[in-house]
Amino acid sequence: MRADIKAILKELDSDEFDYYINHMQLTTIETAMHSHTKGQFLYAEGGIVHIFIQEKHWYLPARCFMWIPANVPHSILTYSKKVELYNIYFKTTEEESKFFSKPNIYFANDLLREMILYTQHWFGKINSNDPAKYYFLRAIKENLPQIESTKLPIMMQHPFPKDPKLLEIAKFLNANLETNYTIEEIAQRFGLSTRTLSRKFKENLGMNYVRFLRSLRITKAFELLAEKQHNIYEITLMVGYSSLSAFSNIFYKVAGIRPTEYAKLMVNSTRKE
Repeated sequence: MRADIKAILKELDSDEFDYYINHMQLTTIETAMHSHTKGQFLYAEGGIVHIFIQEKHWYLPARCFMWIPANVPHSILTYSKKVELYNIYFKTTEEESKFFSKPNIYFANDLLREMILYTQHWFGKINSNDPAKYYFLRAIKENLPQIESTKLPIMMQHPFPKDPKLLEIAKFLNANLETNYTIEEIAQRFGLSTRTLSRKFKENLGMNYVRFLRSLRITKAFELLAEKQHNIYEITLMVGYSSLSAFSNIFYKVAGIRPTEYAKLMVNSTRKE
């Protein structure tokens, strides 16, 4: 991070400028829950970023961006090997497009990606005293509502467990995705009855065990595909599927894109030196 987060947040709440930039290249980040009076545009180049917002866990994969409305508390987490996280903060008003009033994740088309990367060396507040940068950022903002159709499926987010036992289980499952644990085996391992664990999933997360495990696996697959260190069959096994076709079908059902297509996006997103 270019500067202390507290200092940045203090600057962000100023009405004296319309735009603020704070891009980061990192391997690990974990922010506390925070909010600001400007909307936040996050674009991930490489890896996957976890965003916790409105009691839900969102996954921001590479070549995608997330919009977080102003004054919405959120925190950000990533443990990917390398992530370039582009942060652009925009002043918004209630009269503007409904796009700016709700959080969501979208694919970034080639034009938007090139515009984002063009700002990679910019930092800090941008106002009309710097017209070249100011109007360039304004062009990005004005075009965002036009790409509503690239919104990712709702499965890119789900409730995250607050129950300490479920959180412990989620961490265990995430570290052992290659093993097909049944809910009975997990219940026994963590000292619960199957009925009690099933009820915890439904009451705390609004989904059953199988659906939660599936979402963890597909999220991990996004991360592995973005890192480009393994082929798709290797990833299939690493996230707990024995059949490539089954993995591809489930990935498509959850994400709306085949893993082979997403892998191509990752290759094409690699910048030429």
